[in-house]
Amino acid sequence: MKFSISKDVFLEGLQKVQHVVSSRTTLPILSNVLLVAKEGRLIFTTTDLDVGITGSVEASIEKEGATTLPAKRLVSIVKELPSSEVEVTVDAKNYATIKSGPSTFKIIGLSDSEFPPLPDFEGAKTFKIPQADLKNGLKKTSFAISTDETRYVLNGIFASFREGKLALVATDGRRLAMADTDLEFPASHETDVIIPSKAVQEIQRLLGDSGEVEVKLSDSQISFTVGDTFLASKLIEGNYPNYRQVIPGDSNERVVISRDALLETVRRVSLLSSDKSNSVKLIFSENQIEVTANSPDVGEAQETLEVSYGGPNMQIAFNPEFLQAPLRALDTDNIYLDLIDEMSPGVIRIDGSFLYVLMPMRVTN
Repeated sequence: MKFSISKDVFLEGLQKVQHVVSSRTTLPILSNVLLVAKEGRLIFTTTDLDVGITGSVEASIEKEGATTLPAKRLVSIVKELPSSEVEVTVDAKNYATIKSGPSTFKIIGLSDSEFPPLPDFEGAKTFKIPQADLKNGLKKTSFAISTDETRYVLNGIFASFREGKLALVATDGRRLAMADTDLEFPASHETDVIIPSKAVQEIQRLLGDSGEVEVKLSDSQISFTVGDTFLASKLIEGNYPNYRQVIPGDSNERVVISRDALLETVRRVSLLSSDKSNSVKLIFSENQIEVTANSPDVGEAQETLEVSYGGPNMQIAFNPEFLQAPLRALDTDNIYLDLIDEMSPGVIRIDGSFLYVLMPMRVTN
C-alpha cells in the first residue's frame, strides 16, 4: 500500500484511537493500529479485545491496502516528523517506510489478517442521543466510578433506559452520582446496562457539544458512533446494586451554597488533612459554615463561609476529594446541600437533573 497525507491529519487520526491500545498485552498484534487505505481515506482501528475503536481521515491513496504498525511508536514518530507532508509505503512483508522532508523511518509491522475484527451490531437496539446530553451526564457521574477491581460491577457506569429517560449512575460504595436526561425510544428498547470505565473514558474524548451520537446495544456489547468514529465495547455482566436504596429520604436541613466558594474553601483547608485523618469537617451555625481540617502530625486549617442557614448547630465530616469531585464537574452557580443529621449521608443537588450522595466520615472530637 502507498499513501501520502498531511502530518497533522495523520496525527489526529492516530490520537483518536491510540488510547485503546493496552500497554500490557500478551498478543503483539494488540499493540498495533490497523491501517486500511482505500477510496481516498485512511482508516485507523485499535482494540484490546474489550474495547475497540475505528476512525478515518482523508488521504491521497496511490495504492490501496492494509497493514498493522506499532501504535505508540507510530504516534511518537509522526509527532516528530520535520515536514508537514508524509509519504508512507508498505511492502508485502508489512515493512513500512515513512518519509517526511529529509527524514526516513522504517518500521516492521504485522499482517492485517491477524487483527481481531470489531463486533457486528446488526439487529441491535438503536438509540439516538444528543452528544451534549450524554457528555454532560457522563461528566456529572464518571468521577464516582469505583476503581476497586474486586467489585467489578461497580467499575463502570450503570445506564438505565426506562420510561422515556436515560439515567446514568456511578458509585464506589462511599458516594453515588446520578444524572438523567429525557430520551425518546420505544418501550421495547427499555433495558439496563453497565458500561465499563475504559469505554466511558473513550466516549468522553469523542463527544462534542452538538449533533447526535448513535448508541447500539446487543446482549453483551455497546457501540457509539460519533461522526465517522465508531467505538465498541463489551458490557460488564452482573447485577448493579439497587442504588435507589442509598438515596436518603427527606432532609431536615437544606443549605444553599456557592459552588465556587465551597470548592475553593475545601481545596484550601484540605491541604492540612493527612492520609490518616483524610477528612474536612463542616461546622454549621447561624448563617455560616466553618470548614476545618486538622491532623496531629501536620497542623490545622479553618475557613468560614457565609451562607443562609437557620437550623440547629451541627457538624459533619466528609472526605475532601469526594466533596470536591462533584463541585468540579458541575457548572451551576449554587448547589443545595441536604442534611438529615451528623451520621446520615449528605446529598448535593442542583436546579436540574443531578444528585450526589456522600457518606459522612466518623471523626473523633
